[in-house]
Amino acid sequence: MKHTVIYIDGMTCINCQSRIWNVLKLRPEITGITVSYEYSRAEFDYDPKKIGMKEIVKMIEDLGYQVIPAEQFRRKQLRQAAAEIFAIALLFVILQRFGILNHLAPDSLAETGMGYGMLFVIGLITSVHCIAMCGGINLSQTLQKQEANAEEISRSMFRNTFSYNMGRVVSYTVIGGFLGAVGGLAGIGDSLQASTVFQGSLKLLAGIIMVVMGVNMLGIFPGLRKLRIHIPFPGGKSLWKKRTPFLVGLCNGFMPCGPLQSMEIVALASGSWVAGAFSMFCFSLGTVPLMLGFGSIFSALGKKFTRQILKTGAILVVVMGLAMMSQGSVLSGLESRSGEKVAAEVDNVQNDDQTDVAVEKDGVQYVSSTMRSGWYPDITVKAGEPVKWEINVPEGSINGCNYRMILQDFGMDHTFENGENVIEFIPEKEGVYTYSCWMGMITGTIYVTGK
Repeated sequence: MKHTVIYIDGMTCINCQSRIWNVLKLRPEITGITVSYEYSRAEFDYDPKKIGMKEIVKMIEDLGYQVIPAEQFRRKQLRQAAAEIFAIALLFVILQRFGILNHLAPDSLAETGMGYGMLFVIGLITSVHCIAMCGGINLSQTLQKQEANAEEISRSMFRNTFSYNMGRVVSYTVIGGFLGAVGGLAGIGDSLQASTVFQGSLKLLAGIIMVVMGVNMLGIFPGLRKLRIHIPFPGGKSLWKKRTPFLVGLCNGFMPCGPLQSMEIVALASGSWVAGAFSMFCFSLGTVPLMLGFGSIFSALGKKFTRQILKTGAILVVVMGLAMMSQGSVLSGLESRSGEKVAAEVDNVQNDDQTDVAVEKDGVQYVSSTMRSGWYPDITVKAGEPVKWEINVPEGSINGCNYRMILQDFGMDHTFENGENVIEFIPEKEGVYTYSCWMGMITGTIYVTGK
């Protein structure tokens, strides 16, 4: 018997590991088989008199993987990892720099009293925003390589994206029914919206999970693949695997999303659990075609370009996860810093032409700014003195993202209207404070200098 270790390119999950192990196990001439998708290698003993290495390699490559010499594999992995990290960084910078996700938000949100047909149309229109907000989650559930061949992978992808979207429809409908019932009993308006910290924490957690999932699919850091959550599965693990996209879709109803929460207000104002549920049902059906098509495109392409689609999709999952983490950290208040350690940084921005500096008069600091679509102004003020911040909002600059501003560190928020808007607060401590739109997509900075 001869002992050997081979390196295999293309393994993306524990299922790949099992498939290779199973095909090698079929041959009695091969023993002591160990396959590790974490380290992309297989180790085994074989009888060279009964089976040759070329035949073993062919068995593995017939499954869609590639056997590569150790040194060549390491060089390829390094080049590939560097290229993927560069692609992720570039896409993320472009996404953040140009505010692409912000521009996908609708210009206006739903109003109460709309007909059900109009709610469906609004769902169709705002589904572009759904791609921006939840496209990464959709992809993360679609891109699950569990089948033996490209055609089966494609079918599995379509089933996953269909289940995910059905989970969304069920979630939205149930939430709409609950809000309609609450509105009928108490009439509490839109005060039921989740707290900003909760929304931020949810986004941050979802972003971390997406990044880890995408990185594992790419295999950039093999050690991360060891991080697994072991959960007891009633009815069998295979049954729950098939339901995972549906369950993730159910959780989608709790994501901080402008169009969605606008519809929740409509459901709340309906005053009836039936009307509330049907309102959200019509809206959710409107979002399905584009979201389903988004996942279906990847599933269709998977028939011919399985590996490329999985790689591209994994990169998009990581990028969207990073964007969601960024939004979550803003909403959670993690990006704000106060105290003496940041005093020097605050002093350095006072002469920045891009920052609106307060002018003091009669013990009050006056700041004048102009808001643009997809952008919030940065301002510099002093600690311990009242601030009167006048923000001019030109016609057409308000959209579904920037219409509501959250000043998390100052315990307040403001809903914008066209024309002059005035915000008053007193900054207590010097520091660098990040404020944002209510979804965390658009941010601005308030620099507070010493007294």
